[in-house]
Amino acid sequence: MSDDKDWETFKQKLFNKSAIDLNQYKPAQMQRRITNFYTRHGAKTYVEFFSKIESDSRLYKEFVDFLTINVTEFFRTPEKFVELEEKVIPELLSASPRLNIWSAGCSIGAEPYSLAMILMDKAPHSKHRILASDLDVEMLAKAKAGSYAPGDLKNIAPARLNRHFSKVNDNFIISDDVKSRVEFVRHNLLLDKFECGFDLILCRNVVIYFTEEAKDALYRRFFAALKPGGVFFVGGTEAILNFREIGFQHYLPFFYRKPL
Repeated sequence: MSDDKDWETFKQKLFNKSAIDLNQYKPAQMQRRITNFYTRHGAKTYVEFFSKIESDSRLYKEFVDFLTINVTEFFRTPEKFVELEEKVIPELLSASPRLNIWSAGCSIGAEPYSLAMILMDKAPHSKHRILASDLDVEMLAKAKAGSYAPGDLKNIAPARLNRHFSKVNDNFIISDDVKSRVEFVRHNLLLDKFECGFDLILCRNVVIYFTEEAKDALYRRFFAALKPGGVFFVGGTEAILNFREIGFQHYLPFFYRKPL
């Protein structure tokens, strides 16, 4: 049976190994998730489970993937992407012909590649920058490979699918043209420095298990990373209740703007 010392030791060992700081996550939910995971793998305590992931690299990778919640798909929440494509991006393009965009917590790359396809249609002759970051190197490798199962593509219009993907066996491979428009980097949102000067930042379905304090600090850093007039796009369960206190203006549901 786990106790507080067991949990504290596990958090420190995991941080030393992975730089994942579980102190920034809601403890009750995270303990429940991890306990369910380690029980399925035959451990009885957190420290015992850590010994297992220390000696089994495949289990460690599976656990990090589980922790970082890599659930994604192209044009996730399609109605919000319609707003992004028809209103947000055209307004940003009217202010700046070359957009600087960050997809934070990009997982397998579906989100930044969705953005690349939108920009290829909206402003095909401009060279935009799309930075895509994630903590999980395994997910970044999948993103760079650009190979997707049919279920990942269910929200892509047929014309876009035909234009930007080729079918190889049971998977779909994204074109080199789309790939070339996205820059993938490993980045820890809780520890690493942020760049500045972004027109658009997306951080969707990433902070769901973070503590309120960690979320608040993160949202303030995103605010600072935006250009005046820049837009911050969050997930459908992540409305920022204190957005005015941070400095944001409400723009659309789940879109916030930094004042000019």
